[in-house]
Amino acid sequence: MTPLREYRWTFPSTEIPLEHLEKSKKLSDELGVSPVLTEILVKRGIDTFEGARSFFRPSLDNLHDPFLMDGMQLAVDRIVKAVADKEKILVYGDYDVDGTNGVALMWTFLNSIRANAEYYIPDRIKDGYGLSVAAVERAREHGIQLLISVDCGITAVKPVERATELGIDVIICDHHEPGDIIPSAHAVLDPLKPGCPYPYKTLCGCSVAFKLVQALSTHPSFQPMLEESNQTLLQYLDFVTLATTADIVNLTGENRVLVKLGLEVLNTNPHPGVHALIDTSGLKLGRITAGQIVFVLAPRINAVGRLGDATRAVELLTSESFTTALERAKVFEEENRNRRKIDEDTFIEAQELVENYLDIDNESAIILHQETWHPGVIGIVASRLVERYYRPTIMMTTVDGIAKGSARSVAGFDIYQALKRCEDKLVQFGGHKYAAGLSVELDRLDEFKEAFNEIAKELLTGDLLTPEIRVDAEIRLGEVTPKFVRVLNQFAPFGPGNMRPVFVARNVEIYGTPRIVGKNHLKFKVRSNGQIFDAIGFNLGGFIEKLLHGRRTADLAFSLDESDFAGEAVPQLKIKDIK
Repeated sequence: MTPLREYRWTFPSTEIPLEHLEKSKKLSDELGVSPVLTEILVKRGIDTFEGARSFFRPSLDNLHDPFLMDGMQLAVDRIVKAVADKEKILVYGDYDVDGTNGVALMWTFLNSIRANAEYYIPDRIKDGYGLSVAAVERAREHGIQLLISVDCGITAVKPVERATELGIDVIICDHHEPGDIIPSAHAVLDPLKPGCPYPYKTLCGCSVAFKLVQALSTHPSFQPMLEESNQTLLQYLDFVTLATTADIVNLTGENRVLVKLGLEVLNTNPHPGVHALIDTSGLKLGRITAGQIVFVLAPRINAVGRLGDATRAVELLTSESFTTALERAKVFEEENRNRRKIDEDTFIEAQELVENYLDIDNESAIILHQETWHPGVIGIVASRLVERYYRPTIMMTTVDGIAKGSARSVAGFDIYQALKRCEDKLVQFGGHKYAAGLSVELDRLDEFKEAFNEIAKELLTGDLLTPEIRVDAEIRLGEVTPKFVRVLNQFAPFGPGNMRPVFVARNVEIYGTPRIVGKNHLKFKVRSNGQIFDAIGFNLGGFIEKLLHGRRTADLAFSLDESDFAGEAVPQLKIKDIK
């Protein structure tokens, strides 16, 4: 049984500015919804009727002009020339969900404008991450004149130099943190690039490719072809939605527009490959949520790249026939089963190492290395260890005599910057605030571990090592009506930056007899002013004794969802913690 974890509950400031209260009250009157909900909207930056309308009913008109991104005009002009001259174009991507969907999107669009394009996804084990000198030289052998990288390239200084020497122009579409030197590519599209004026900074790699497609679709030479084949920007949004949600980037601003619209496409008219993936995973078209992408669809796309050739992901995503796609998707299902078995075995091994060799109460970080671990699952296992022990975690294996690994972090600890502070101990590294990849010489592993632990010890305060539940509002359960939950559900899609709101209700009566369901889930009922609500706490079975034999009232931290009762949607409390 998973041990119960101590959580910090943090509450919004009780000193709410008068201006804030006035905006919340005005919005509540205009929208006709609970002041509790409009208060949450205002705290999330939605404080006008127009802003609320864009939040609840976004359109493509809410997207930023793609030409605001530095380098966009250069990229468009170069692709226009390549298409006109029938040059050979290579779309080169990463092997994860973001990279494969970005490649599928870019390649599909290039085909629609009759470009001479092909694609390549590097092998995780043989090629490693990103654009390499070897890949550039191989591209030249195949006559490539223009290379478009998607979800990689921003740190590929030497590969881009080599491409230039060989007469290949490079357009980079990336969203990762740049290094100290920006590659001297023909065009570099990355909102995080120093000096880039693009107003939204947290796009995923596939979305940067989408912005390039958005810009290209305005060019006069391509519009007749797009009209002839009924191509619209909306039809690419299932790819963008899979990539954005799987890459765990902020679901605010432009990302939220793309995912909200993309979920409609994904649920009504997805590409055949996406449709097949949904069918074989056991999900139902019309009911797909962002959460289901993260936990069901994305792992299946990742699995083929983790255990073999990720090119198969692009082949599935770009399938024109549903029948062909269905056969390909069945392979994904099988590989995902295999991946889960390897994942579980590795997690058990890693957990034993932590329990037997680390003083977890006094360690600021978990750093593990085993040369036999499969490189395709160590990132997943690192995430599971973070969830289990709540410490920044680095899992490494040995590939070609080098320790290669994945790093995952806890809220508030920037693991990319922590790695940057000890980069003199690394062969290479790259990534984001909460997830990164790295390589270390085997004979410098201990040196790296010591340096990273010192940095973690310095930066991780006690609070950061205690997971936090951020409470959006305290409410009385009597305020929870079916309409309240219906409006709340329209805050979706939920994800970083727009999490499902968390509420606290005080002195709630525990009604009836709580019980354990499934593996370790706590199910019970609560009562307030004669109203009875169902409540479920996933992995909270450890509370059963306290609820059975302790006080019959409790403070609950929970989110709200709906469950089906006799064909009617009724509110259900999803319990986060009990005090």
